[in-house]
Amino acid sequence: MTSNDFKDKKITVMGIGLHGGGVGVIKFLASQGARVLATDLRSKEELKESLEKLKDLPVEYVFGEHRMENFIETDMVIKNPGVPEDSEFLKASRDKKIPIESDIGIFFELCPAPIIGVTGTKGKSTTAALLANILKKEFPQVILAGNIRASVLEKLPEITKDSIVILELSSWQLADAKEHKKGPRVAVITNILRDHLNRYRNFESYIADKKLIFKFQRDNDYLFLNFCDPLLKESSKEVTSRIYFYSHDGDALLKEELPRLNQKARIGAYLKGKKIYYGAAHQEICSLKNIKLIGRHNLANVLAAVSVADLYNVPPGKIKLALHEFTGLEGRLQLIKETGNVKYINDTAATTPDAAIAAVNAVEEHFYKSPNLMPTERCGDKKHGSEIISVQNAPKKIILISGGADKKLDFTEFGEIVNKKVKHTILLPGSATEKIKKAIDQQKTPILKTSTMANAVRHAQKLASPGNIVLLSPGCASFGLFRHEFERGKVFNDAVAMLKNPNVKIQISNQAQSSKSKI
Repeated sequence: MTSNDFKDKKITVMGIGLHGGGVGVIKFLASQGARVLATDLRSKEELKESLEKLKDLPVEYVFGEHRMENFIETDMVIKNPGVPEDSEFLKASRDKKIPIESDIGIFFELCPAPIIGVTGTKGKSTTAALLANILKKEFPQVILAGNIRASVLEKLPEITKDSIVILELSSWQLADAKEHKKGPRVAVITNILRDHLNRYRNFESYIADKKLIFKFQRDNDYLFLNFCDPLLKESSKEVTSRIYFYSHDGDALLKEELPRLNQKARIGAYLKGKKIYYGAAHQEICSLKNIKLIGRHNLANVLAAVSVADLYNVPPGKIKLALHEFTGLEGRLQLIKETGNVKYINDTAATTPDAAIAAVNAVEEHFYKSPNLMPTERCGDKKHGSEIISVQNAPKKIILISGGADKKLDFTEFGEIVNKKVKHTILLPGSATEKIKKAIDQQKTPILKTSTMANAVRHAQKLASPGNIVLLSPGCASFGLFRHEFERGKVFNDAVAMLKNPNVKIQISNQAQSSKSKI
């Protein structure tokens, strides 16, 4: 494939979207001289922000529906990752032998530089962004792209053979690109936990898509795996590329005979005591005090990034500096405000129960830890690497805002953690909210249901005492009440920003209206 393959071709883009991915695809195709038709189930008004970015381009649009003729009278279809494979429109294109592409698939074909791919259920965004920050300390051309609310194709013009490209890759993107049979030169899998079971037939299908990141790697490529995820340890037996394990339990990693797992397995970064080391030679990288991120789940992300950085021979001094400067990403344990000695934290990107569990643990440990209450954790304490940490006799100081759309996930363990560690729970509307309510023992943790984020924040302020934390960590998707999780986070931030004193009336205009996500 070359860029010339798109010139003068009639191409249907399925899904304009709200995150910027569809916009990037359309811009790329227009720049290559393609005749673009973009179709989306949303209305023109719902897509207003995206369309504003495309206003000067010669694009034909279909809003509020998909038309079959646009999928059978075309030269190519490019699908948004959110479009399910069993779409009747995609089936019609396949029946007519019309190529179906994705932005990631095209990028794998056209990218002139080696690719570092990062995937996982939790932590892929943080790991990819942190790794980019570290590598930029040593290399002049580091490009971060992928599943980050923008199309990778927009980055192509600035990439040369000397660039280092870091791609955050979702399971859907990996599946969309599998026909190209290309793997990243360096791959990272942070963990595999239950997610998107509303989209997949079963958990095994989801796992299979995650494994695609290493399926097409060559023998001399590299794969970095979380040693404390049992699924990844087992999956390593299928890998032909060179494996490096990283671990927050350095003792367990050093004791394990890695060749039993895979003859090519080696030791990456690991935590021992209060310091991070790398490799069998025990090279000291940095101290935990250099890390600004909170939470043991984020420590695993740090170890992944450090492991890859060492592969690229970034000096420890530059790694330390990058770790100290990196404070995290939007909507991921983001401290928004402190007022009345109450902290308000935005963790809207926690769209699974496991992610919300990690957030509650991280907040408790970081803000309320004491020498006598520090938890300990070993690899394999919980299935699939879920970090469920118990701090005995710790006072409950967290006001949790949760609830939302169901992805057919189990909230049993989430309920257990809420019962142990949360003072009050405020639930937003959604198809998963009743499941959460049933998982929580209301004798241990009172529950309040509310209809809007504004009301949730107002009630949280009333319930919070000085020294408490109000944590937005929904454990669910946002659809139904918000367009996406980042809008959910913005509405939370806006509501918190208006909290000047307990008597302030919060009003958020039209941002929490019900609008189902459509593609």
